[in-house]
Amino acid sequence: MSTTHKAGFVSIVGKPNVGKSSLMNKLVGENLSIITNKAQTTRHRIMGMLNGEDFQIVYSDTPGILEPKYELQKAMMTYVNVSLDDADMILLVVELDQKYDEESFAKLKKINTPILLLINKIDLGKGSAVEDKVTYWKSQLPGTEIITVSAKTGENLDKVLSTIKNMLPEHPAYYPKDEMTDRSERFFASEIIREKIFLYYEQEIPYSTEVSIESFKEEEKIIRIRAVLFVERDSQKGILIGKAGSSLKKVGTEARKDLETFFAKQVFLETHVKVADNWRKQKDKLKRFGYIE
Repeated sequence: MSTTHKAGFVSIVGKPNVGKSSLMNKLVGENLSIITNKAQTTRHRIMGMLNGEDFQIVYSDTPGILEPKYELQKAMMTYVNVSLDDADMILLVVELDQKYDEESFAKLKKINTPILLLINKIDLGKGSAVEDKVTYWKSQLPGTEIITVSAKTGENLDKVLSTIKNMLPEHPAYYPKDEMTDRSERFFASEIIREKIFLYYEQEIPYSTEVSIESFKEEEKIIRIRAVLFVERDSQKGILIGKAGSSLKKVGTEARKDLETFFAKQVFLETHVKVADNWRKQKDKLKRFGYIE
């Protein structure tokens, strides 16, 4: 007797820094999205697939919803809009102390796609804080199903998975079952390096830096990667490199460790720093870096 197969696209959306990337990594069971405590760490739409015998969930981690101020942020919001348009289901993530605001949620009110509201970071809740938030969001988004979760501890993520599986449409798998993501090895290499920049630098440096993988050569026992780190101004170049190259060396060492874990192979990483003036505000440079088609 044949069983039905379910498959669909599940978009994870919300404001910056609410834990969308942590949630996707936990739901997929792999660290596909980079995570830091800084807002706007995620710049792309990253798909992660969870496959079972009778289902395929194609999650999309998306940049945090914001009012774009320059071309890069416009491109980031395009990813959010596209992921909303092709979603079979939306996971709307809010954090415990977040309030409803019309600007961020206006588009969600206009679409007919089923929404599952996840109140994240409940491990930080004290007293009746979690119950109070559930009551609050029921009044703001009547009829929306709500699950309280913690991406950090994994609390209630099994409930999220079973709810998604119930709500998904019947459909054959969209991707081969042995695939986990739509992104290339080069993409993950650049993201792992970029994560270290977000972790080790302050102020504008993480936001002004883009990582481009100039070459990715896989040999039998080693992967040789050449990465160029682009900044917007000469002064930033000096900060990124650090005194006698110390800062850049730290980034390279830490990135190489994570690259070796990710690819399960020895990695030789070569890094260079160049200036691409105001790249975040120029469409031709954003096109070159893969933000605009």
